[in-house]
Amino acid sequence: MRSLIKHHAGPELQLTDRPKPKPGPREVLIRVKKVGICGTDRHIWEWDAWAAGRIPVGIITGHEFVGIIEEVGSAVTNYKPGLRVSAEGHITAWKDFNSRTGNAHIASDTKIIGIDRDGCFAEYVCVPEENVWPVHASIPDKVAAVLDPLGNAVHTVMAANVSAKSVLVTGTGIIGLMSITVAKAAGASRIFATDIDPRRRALAKKLGAVEAFDPRDNAWINQVRKDCRGEGVDVLLEMSGAEPALAQGFEALRNGGTAALLGLFKGPIKFDINKLVIFKGCTVLGINGRKMFETWYQMEELLLSGRLELEDIITHEVPLEDFKKGHGLMISGEGIKVVMSVG
Repeated sequence: MRSLIKHHAGPELQLTDRPKPKPGPREVLIRVKKVGICGTDRHIWEWDAWAAGRIPVGIITGHEFVGIIEEVGSAVTNYKPGLRVSAEGHITAWKDFNSRTGNAHIASDTKIIGIDRDGCFAEYVCVPEENVWPVHASIPDKVAAVLDPLGNAVHTVMAANVSAKSVLVTGTGIIGLMSITVAKAAGASRIFATDIDPRRRALAKKLGAVEAFDPRDNAWINQVRKDCRGEGVDVLLEMSGAEPALAQGFEALRNGGTAALLGLFKGPIKFDINKLVIFKGCTVLGINGRKMFETWYQMEELLLSGRLELEDIITHEVPLEDFKKGHGLMISGEGIKVVMSVG
């Protein structure tokens, strides 16, 4: 099968042939139709310090996809060939404390497809039966291919309980933009956003932000505080992973507000936790992945409601053979969410 692999300890990927995998007794084999390129894939492509310390050379990359079940293992009972599906990419044995208490998304034994085991940038991928998610007929392939990052946005927004509250989104990358339309659909009263890219700021407003600011001028913090009773926003959704944005976001958050942090930082940061968290009495939520499978049900209902606006976020579709173009579009910023067609 055609497969995109991390072929060496350096930049880029290589398109090559790999044997078609055989599903184990409790696995399903999925013929991949479309895949999404995400920020993690950029790290792997560029081979930064995180990727070099985590990604095994030779692995098939990719973790966002939609496809059709081709074959099921001998012990699979819930699914049959022909079903259109996506899958939760975090795989666990469901035996540790978190898995058994409703928090499998942070299980200690988690393995992630495309990172710890072969992923979906290929014609076929195997996943455990428990991780399969049947895709509703009303959800198009290009949206079903990016349920993974949409789930990150939904998890962050829902954890912060944004209904009837003012919200600040710092960083309008792929998931930041998704979080704006999700927060709007979830009943946020007003949404503010920050980003250094004017195109992303314009799109943030189109998706529902009442204002989008350039964070390089700190004057916006006072403006947001003024617009929110002089106290600040009720909720901060930190999506950038940028050290200055974190401090700015907490400055703009009211005393007693809630901050949900999804953005990943490049390394240790300096942050005045006394001033910005303890003395403000903030609630801080660390967000990782998607809740299994509460977030997936929430995603499906939001998509079926028709209230999510994703057309302007999914900007490009290219064939798998044009993987260099696809990654280039995402890395350059010309593309926001890039989807590759596999089969």
